[in-house]
Amino acid sequence: MRRLLPDPGPTTVEQQLDPYRPWESPGEERPFVAMNFVATVDGRATIAGRSGPIGSDADTELLQRLRTRFDAVMIGAGTMRVERYGRPIGDQEAREHRERIGLPHDPLMVIVSGRLDLPWDAPLFTAGTGRVLVFTASEAEPPETATPLRVVRHEGRVDLTAAMRHLREERGIRALLCEGGPRLYGGLQRAGLVDELFLTVAPKLAGGEAPRIIEGELPGVAELDLAWLLEEEGELFARYRRIAQQM
Repeated sequence: MRRLLPDPGPTTVEQQLDPYRPWESPGEERPFVAMNFVATVDGRATIAGRSGPIGSDADTELLQRLRTRFDAVMIGAGTMRVERYGRPIGDQEAREHRERIGLPHDPLMVIVSGRLDLPWDAPLFTAGTGRVLVFTASEAEPPETATPLRVVRHEGRVDLTAAMRHLREERGIRALLCEGGPRLYGGLQRAGLVDELFLTVAPKLAGGEAPRIIEGELPGVAELDLAWLLEEEGELFARYRRIAQQM
């Protein structure tokens, strides 16, 4: 892997993320929020309905190492149904490293599910490790799960701004990594809740009707600043910072 910007030269994912400490920059009313996505060159966020076939092993490493830098990981219900998450950090050494740098042993898994229609037999719920928090507008009761589960209910629809305030004030979450999907990203962006975007662009063309990394109308254009750009075997790894509110 090589760093193209800034300061061109050889690097690794570990070297790039070692000084990255997003938990040191929380807001007063919400956590610091970063998105992580992979897309094809033609802008598709899935192939055959899943994001996994797009990225390489290097992209997977970036995803896994990013999870070690945040207090919480957030996903939407659609992503949970397709990807069927398990424990977000499966490596014991990585969990111990989190504790050494001042993070909880396991990141809190946060799911946004308006109807509470989740795959309750997925490993995330059956493994009995870590913690899960679900924001929903449903009055339904979840089944018993081996993994500790809490539900926060909103009336009508999930209010993402209120959800972020709850995470910061009630749960002490300082930094949150959101892994999608595109509708959730669109909602967060419309509410002005996203600080950074990690975007992997794979050297692939997918075509078809697959979603982009962000879906839905935005009130304007969010300006981004390119913080770094890495390359390995034609795959690009960019980190963008938001530099202006939407106009």
